[in-house]
Amino acid sequence: MKVLVVADVHGDFESLSTVLKKSGPDVDVVVCPGDFTDIGLSLVGFSREDTTHIILDELLALGKPVLTVPGNHDPPEIHKIFDDYKTNIHGKGREIGGVGFFGFGGAKTPFSTPFEPSENETAQGLERAFNEVANTKHKVMITHNPAKNTKMDRISTGAHVGSQAIRDFILRKKPDAAISAHIHEAVGVDELGPTKLLYPGPVSDGWAGFLVVGEKTEARVLNLKQ
Repeated sequence: MKVLVVADVHGDFESLSTVLKKSGPDVDVVVCPGDFTDIGLSLVGFSREDTTHIILDELLALGKPVLTVPGNHDPPEIHKIFDDYKTNIHGKGREIGGVGFFGFGGAKTPFSTPFEPSENETAQGLERAFNEVANTKHKVMITHNPAKNTKMDRISTGAHVGSQAIRDFILRKKPDAAISAHIHEAVGVDELGPTKLLYPGPVSDGWAGFLVVGEKTEARVLNLKQ
């Protein structure tokens, strides 16, 4: 199974459209691990709900299953839109083509953004979601926040600011892959035990990620604006 991952859209319709057009038609599932909107977003004539509808319509126009979790910038009313579009796997699991996808969104920050679940809430939510796909052979975890002390959670100062709960969960459950977002400068691929980690980078900079799930899981990132 080939998965396209686009992350941290933050209302940038133009960059998202460019990335999707260049990503190619041969994907089976599309994943967006949060931050559809931005607390500083100000687009004339568009509410944050409007922005989310437009982005989801763009993703679904590819004709593939779309899976989403909310980012820390995405308030509760946007979570409901994900439910309406049947893309939401925040605290839920979903099996597609024999692969079990499960997830939990949000992230703790120093900035009091709209959706910042605690570490305990994250751990419990992931456990609940995992249990819904526990019997699938291959599993992919989708979170907004990355696992702590990995390439995915290192900010420009060198500090690691990710989630210990997410790291502990990956080490315990060993999914085939773990997709995250949130730390814009931490683009790339890493490994945590047998689990492949992927953050594709922010759409606004032209980044997209590709994950191949199977007997051998592979991940890569591409800049599609170049």
